[in-house]
Amino acid sequence: MRPAAEPDLLLGGRLRLHQPPRGAHRAGTDAVLLSTMFQPGDGALICDLGASTGLVGLACAVRAPTCRVVLVEREPELAALARRNVAENGLDTRVDVREADILAPAGLRRASGLGTHPADIVLTNPPFLEGGRHRPSPHGGKASAHSFEAGSLETWLRTCADVARPGGLLGLIHRADALRACLDAVGNRFGALRLRPVHARADRPAIRILLAGIKGSRAPLTLLPPLVLQDGDGRFTPESEALHRGEGAAMEVVSQ
Repeated sequence: MRPAAEPDLLLGGRLRLHQPPRGAHRAGTDAVLLSTMFQPGDGALICDLGASTGLVGLACAVRAPTCRVVLVEREPELAALARRNVAENGLDTRVDVREADILAPAGLRRASGLGTHPADIVLTNPPFLEGGRHRPSPHGGKASAHSFEAGSLETWLRTCADVARPGGLLGLIHRADALRACLDAVGNRFGALRLRPVHARADRPAIRILLAGIKGSRAPLTLLPPLVLQDGDGRFTPESEALHRGEGAAMEVVSQ
């Protein structure tokens, strides 16, 4: 895969990210929001499941200079771009890239080193669409990033639970209309759920959800005020602009 000619500059220019060319799957606002869900504690181990070229985990590493990050990506070409991004941002000592299939049986995942050191924070942006319910992209990499087989969301979140330590945090972003599926897939693996709807504008329906949870908790769900991305003129709201600069935390939770 030949990346775009120039890297994207994110977090106010603090992060350089090489991505596939236009037309392929490219990380953007969803990944930025996911990376700002929590404020990692000192020395936290963060696992970015389905990392693609690494935006989420690398943004965490830039924002929290003592955290350690594992980027997990199945596709070799994307994993290669992630390694390039790790190196060019000078994060080799704190960020590791592992090629592993999140949907594989536990034994195969652990053989690749996934889950052998339980994470304090697991962040994930799973494929948004189930096979058979949409027209897939003709671009193979984009189709793979956007969709998977029916029932795979539950398997994906089971892996999230397997990778997290007891009491560890889960951070998830998904389509707003997939809320029921996300809650069903989380099951009893994570509790103390915190749900924040994301709106493009205040007068429009939610387009995304941010869902946070604590592994093993039995505390009830909390519905948080919405996050609005743009004002009526199409400009970033102050909170949205700050999050795109990598400042603050969208869920105001600090890892322990």
